[in-house]
Amino acid sequence: MYCLSAAVLTDKDEDCKMKKTGKLPLLLIFALSISLTACKSNMQELSVNSAEESSISGGRDRRDVVVPKGEEQTGAPGTAESGSSHASAAMGKEPAIEETDWSSYFQGLNGGAVIYFPDENKYQIYNEKVCNTRRSPCSTFKIISSLIGIKNGVISEENSVRKWSGETFWNDKWNRDIGFKDAFQTSCVWYFRKITDELGPETIQEELDKLNYGNRDISDWEGRLNNNNSNRSLTGFWIESSLKISPKEQVEVLERIFSEDSSYKEQELALLKDAMLVTDSGLPDVKIYGKTGLGKISGIVADAWFTGFADTGKKKTYFCVYLGETDNREFSSTDAKRIAIELIRDHQLPPAE
Repeated sequence: MYCLSAAVLTDKDEDCKMKKTGKLPLLLIFALSISLTACKSNMQELSVNSAEESSISGGRDRRDVVVPKGEEQTGAPGTAESGSSHASAAMGKEPAIEETDWSSYFQGLNGGAVIYFPDENKYQIYNEKVCNTRRSPCSTFKIISSLIGIKNGVISEENSVRKWSGETFWNDKWNRDIGFKDAFQTSCVWYFRKITDELGPETIQEELDKLNYGNRDISDWEGRLNNNNSNRSLTGFWIESSLKISPKEQVEVLERIFSEDSSYKEQELALLKDAMLVTDSGLPDVKIYGKTGLGKISGIVADAWFTGFADTGKKKTYFCVYLGETDNREFSSTDAKRIAIELIRDHQLPPAE
């Protein structure tokens, strides 16, 4: 519209003169020159604005789009991992996935297992559907809440003891003032309820987004969705509630935390590893670090976990074993731990010399 209006800036006399002489008058030439310059400028401006809008829209789409595989979510807003390991990103290719038959280890129990070998950029997976299905992390989330607490100074070697309320809990080891390492190794729920509340939703959410931890849903902060327990000290979003993660994602998250290019400080990880160290593995040449987890629904065990990593001193292997409801069979996180240690024993890389 602007170009057209500039092009017709002549009066009737000039128009008549042009018709008689067949030549363009100076005024008209001047007007056309201005018009062409303005048109060019406007087109350039529109081109720049269009490119910027496209870039913003494209960036927004990339942040918001999540590509699920069944119940598995791959990708997180604002993260570089996009559901894959640091190792695979560094190697420029997706990790290999090798399906295995480890049913003999499970002895009829319903479940799945994942082992990730970062140096080979390879997963070994038993029961892939189970390993890509999200469940409540239960007490395995204490690895994450511990890490966030350590990072933010809520847990430290000098300041880790929390005062017992005096309430009598079913586990006698919880009925006392307790420090971080003991709380972690006895899986003291009230202790980590306190730690989580001290950190607050904003800090927790920020770290879960960074780690791309499962569905990253802490909306049920107090754990009211948990119908197995109404005691505020023993519930939370991580216990049969809003937060969910798959066994494969558990392994991916651990690799992000403990890999060589981890964003966490060495002293932060050292304090966490000290609490995670398993002392009864029966594998003297391999250190195993991990955490069990168990959740009940209406009094019946629904989820049992053991997840962590094995370290020979030269190489790490990440693992997760999950057990779910099995007809006419009782099971616990102790079973998941046994299976994981047996798998590491039989499939771990050779011990360090």
